[in-house]
Amino acid sequence: MKIVQIVKIGRFLFCYICTVIIILHSTGWVKLPILERLDNIFYDLRLKNTLPNSIDERIVIIDIDEKSIRAEGRFPWPRNKLSYLVDILFDYYNIDLLAFDIAFTEADNSSGLQLLQQLSKTSLSNNKEFHSILDNMRSQLAFDHLFAQSLKNRPIVLGFFASHLVNPIDPNTLLPPPVSILDSSALTNSLYPAKSYGANLRVLQENAQSGGFFNNLSVDDDGVNRKIPLLFHYQNHAYEALSLAIYRLYLNSPPLTFITSNDYGPNELDKRLEALQIQNYKIPVDNNGAILIPYRGKQGSFRYISATDILNAVIEPEELENKIIIVGTTAAGLFDLRSTPVQNIYPGVEIHANIVSALLDKTIKSKPGFITGFELIELIFISTALIHFLPKLSVSKATLLVLLLSLLLIITNLLLWLKLDINSNLANPILLLWLLYGTQLFFGYLFESHRKKKLGAIFGQYIPPELVEQMSHSDEEFSLKGENRELSVLFSDIRGFTTISENLEPHELCELINEILTPITAIIHNKKGTIDKYIGDAVMAFWGAPVHDSNHSKNAVEAALAILPELANIQAEFKARDWPYIDIGIGINTGSMSVGNMGSQFRIAYTVMGDNVNLGSRLEGLTKHYGVKIIVSESTKIAAPEFVYCELDRVLVKGKRKPIIIYEPIAHLKDIEKSQLKYLCDLNNAFFYYYCQNWEQALLLFGHLNHTMPEVLLHSIYLDRIEFFKKSPPSLDWNGIFEHTSK
Repeated sequence: MKIVQIVKIGRFLFCYICTVIIILHSTGWVKLPILERLDNIFYDLRLKNTLPNSIDERIVIIDIDEKSIRAEGRFPWPRNKLSYLVDILFDYYNIDLLAFDIAFTEADNSSGLQLLQQLSKTSLSNNKEFHSILDNMRSQLAFDHLFAQSLKNRPIVLGFFASHLVNPIDPNTLLPPPVSILDSSALTNSLYPAKSYGANLRVLQENAQSGGFFNNLSVDDDGVNRKIPLLFHYQNHAYEALSLAIYRLYLNSPPLTFITSNDYGPNELDKRLEALQIQNYKIPVDNNGAILIPYRGKQGSFRYISATDILNAVIEPEELENKIIIVGTTAAGLFDLRSTPVQNIYPGVEIHANIVSALLDKTIKSKPGFITGFELIELIFISTALIHFLPKLSVSKATLLVLLLSLLLIITNLLLWLKLDINSNLANPILLLWLLYGTQLFFGYLFESHRKKKLGAIFGQYIPPELVEQMSHSDEEFSLKGENRELSVLFSDIRGFTTISENLEPHELCELINEILTPITAIIHNKKGTIDKYIGDAVMAFWGAPVHDSNHSKNAVEAALAILPELANIQAEFKARDWPYIDIGIGINTGSMSVGNMGSQFRIAYTVMGDNVNLGSRLEGLTKHYGVKIIVSESTKIAAPEFVYCELDRVLVKGKRKPIIIYEPIAHLKDIEKSQLKYLCDLNNAFFYYYCQNWEQALLLFGHLNHTMPEVLLHSIYLDRIEFFKKSPPSLDWNGIFEHTSK
């Protein structure tokens, strides 16, 4: 197998393998840690650069911070202080709802009531005065009871935590009522499971209206909190997160309904959880009941007030009136600081505040089922476009295309995120795009290096480097095998070179030839021509091979016209050096020719052959006869209409049976002068009478032209012919053909 085929197969195979792997990861069939890490990086970048960075005044965080601990003592505080905190918030500040991002899992014995009760049973059992005082103080020292009374009949949510581990459960604690009893095995298998929990004291939870878990059961592998479940299941019961409990209680505890889809398979277990419906709002969740945490910004997107300022009524009542209050802690020693995409150290209480805020605004980001299909279409489009189209482009154009596609992907992704609240994966298409681009570059480098080396070795001696470069970027297969093509061939020859060479020393002759052929070759190369060979002082070149050129006739004529001013420069330089005067003849023909490597086993060359090649050579030979420097065939004139031509004759050249019309190219249409156009008009009139055998009128017109421009040999040629035909008229069916008997 050729190395080119191996490189092509390797490139396609590697690209398709990369595409399949990323598609499998995107659709969830395979999970690759490195791709998940990249997903997270792109998600974090997008999130941080699209944060609202605004403050939600509806929610206030009462912070058990370092200031509060210094003022009120170390935490946990006695429950009577928390009872007072609850009372002052509702009675003095007139808040709407209170939530605790704290679990009260153990009884508060800080009042000393337990010790006093023990004394009443032992050493002071007979002291009636002690028993009387104790009975009067019992209600004031039962801090848990005081706290429970403050919770009673108020919109309060207590926090608790769930655990994946099997831990003993305190019988004195109580879970809040579940939001649902799970009668579907599909939902049971979907929601995050808990094997144990740490709940609030029974007396506290029974008096609170609601409760929700505050720990995150779905922290990513890198320890970052990007999503959080709104539900978990324990013993076939579903329990809600603290934020969801706050939201539902704020709406007067409407029921929660599971929205599932049956389109994922024939069995019940194939159902997938898609949303949680509360009243008219469908909260978009993933199959595990989790949402992306809708961060508003870095820490401080909600107002923080030190708990001690509330306890001491430092804050004005109107600042908290009708607010949702969440009590939490930012003190480092209380271990409620989390790692998030927006900040490495972020208070856990503010995570709940962010979710409540987004639930109120109904701006939870979703990933609907159809978005997976959209992402799949993106990946297939990228793969198809880059695998099959990118190799046809140059590196600069390919890079520009990839940059534009990257920009398009980013803009589309941001529009979905910002306008429709849809979370579409950006990492997978971007990764595939640049991975395929890099693969194409790598294999393209191997392929092009081999191809350029091969093309340079084959064609470098015939055609200019620019064409070799063009060939290297083309998908066209180039070969030295013989084939028929329509080409244009050019012959140029120095007139009287034999006489010139006789009067020069060998080294002078070589220098003279080089001075002539070098600029002519440069012009041919510049016009995309292929040098066939040098025949002494003559140059043979052709256009249209090995690179297909739809403008081969135009390029050949342009090359011939460009040689003329260069010839004038050469003549001036030769005159200054006292070298012989030189002139040149150029013949061009267009037609079907055989092109390829031709020769023998001893010597071979890339060349053109055929009758149309020979005609080009014959036309070059006729230039001296007509006194012009360039002659082209009628086929060349037709194929290159961009120029103005002067008809020279209708001839039958030696070795040909079919007559042709020959022309001299004058100039490009845009460069022609008015005087030249007038001359051509007069000449055409003279030809008209000549071909009509109106010898007197033809003689008059050619005579006038010859008198005006005696240096033009063509006029004398036709004046001589007219005199001959006047004496020996041609037949009536004469068509003006003149037969040349020499080459």
